[in-house]
Amino acid sequence: MQRLWSAISCVLLASAAAASSASSQSFENSAIVRTIDLGGSLVHVTTTFAVKALKEAVNVYTITLPEDEIFNTSWLEVKVKGNQHPLTITYSGAPVGSKSHNLDVNLEKPLEAGATINLVLETVQTHATWPWPKQAAQDEDQSLKYETSLFVLSPYNTSVQRTKFKSSSPRILSYTTPEDVQAFTVDNPVSKSGATVTYGPFNNVPSSVNSEFLEQYQQHVVLHYNYDYPVLEVLELKRAAEISHWGANLNIQDDIVLHNAGPQLKGHFSRLQHQSQSFYGRGAPHVLPLFTVQLPPGIRNTYYIDQIGNVSTSRLRAAPSVARGVKNTQNSVMELKPRYPIMGGWNYTYTLGWDAPLGDSGSYDSKTGKYLVSVPVMTEIPGAVVNNAEVSIILPEGATDVDYVTPFPALSNEISTHVTYLDTIGRPMVTFRYKNLTNKHAKPIYISYRVPISAHLRKPMAVTTALLTLFTFAMVARRVDLTIHKMPTRKM
Repeated sequence: MQRLWSAISCVLLASAAAASSASSQSFENSAIVRTIDLGGSLVHVTTTFAVKALKEAVNVYTITLPEDEIFNTSWLEVKVKGNQHPLTITYSGAPVGSKSHNLDVNLEKPLEAGATINLVLETVQTHATWPWPKQAAQDEDQSLKYETSLFVLSPYNTSVQRTKFKSSSPRILSYTTPEDVQAFTVDNPVSKSGATVTYGPFNNVPSSVNSEFLEQYQQHVVLHYNYDYPVLEVLELKRAAEISHWGANLNIQDDIVLHNAGPQLKGHFSRLQHQSQSFYGRGAPHVLPLFTVQLPPGIRNTYYIDQIGNVSTSRLRAAPSVARGVKNTQNSVMELKPRYPIMGGWNYTYTLGWDAPLGDSGSYDSKTGKYLVSVPVMTEIPGAVVNNAEVSIILPEGATDVDYVTPFPALSNEISTHVTYLDTIGRPMVTFRYKNLTNKHAKPIYISYRVPISAHLRKPMAVTTALLTLFTFAMVARRVDLTIHKMPTRKM
């Protein structure tokens, strides 16, 4: 993500400066409200812009994000408030001399002068928090820190803006008090109520194009808060989805390296202390004893193994298959309990796989003669970010005319050949690579292909040929005499 934004910004630097200067007179912000839901590996940020058009027929609104924030952003979407359809976003570069980046939002229809609209920007930040203190004993609490900018940047003047930090726990240990902001508020610039910390309201905030404002008033705020859940990261995910027409089956296997990114364990691990805490229901928040994942309905032959072998401490509640065209309202639920509790700084490597009816996710178009199959990019582990993901879709042997549609661009993709048992020429395999995936990325990849009749017959012909060859060899071998000389027969 960082290299991508850096490369684009170098190309568009000069043009972005002129564009932002011209567009700053097109709108004004009546209000900006930013809500930050503090989490562990994931931080969800929702920013609402109450926008007023100052010119006629303007249809491009520019959003500015700080450099450090955009590098931590793994998912971004802009919608009109109350509308579920996302708007088109294009990157327009970085203003000269600033550490920020501009995104142009194309409105569905131009706004007349004086017209208003509410835009909602939703982002998911990854790796934006860090444990503090960095070590914790087995019976101690877990606390995290999060840092961001005080003012929401915008190339337009803003009448009023505020930022709300929401924590899952009211135990907020500390937060930064802004300095030298009397020009924008007459009240206390920060207040706390329960699990919410509010900065603002700040009035008459000038455009972020104003470098003097940024140098004099922009500052960072840090919140230190208790977090009662493990901070999880998937260091590596390798998903293999194998499509079989002979068995009408879709097999999915995930090889996962799970990491607890919370505070590292101070001292030695005590099994006795862990059992005692579990018995009395007072387990440490930074310890992961088990977790639950949502799997597709209608799955079967589920397996959960690690480097030692089968892990029997798991439970599956399978949901029945859903007929095609009927909305799915229930998923299979699997509770995974590792062999040992995963403490802060520890890793756990395991494999999770299952079979599903191919008809639940695939179809055949008789008009085009192509099969269409949907394969999810990932299975969400609640609250976890996937640092590196490799998704491989293995098609039937002999598949041709392969096309695919991804829900979001991949870092790279390639088509190769995968050879397994009873194959003759191998199977086409499409591989996609991603980084920093979140729960928002758990969407399907659609892949289409053709399988000629000759390809369907290739496997039984290969099996028949192999068996005939074996029988022929056995018949010939039985008739071959390998003795050096024959023993004389005795006459009675």
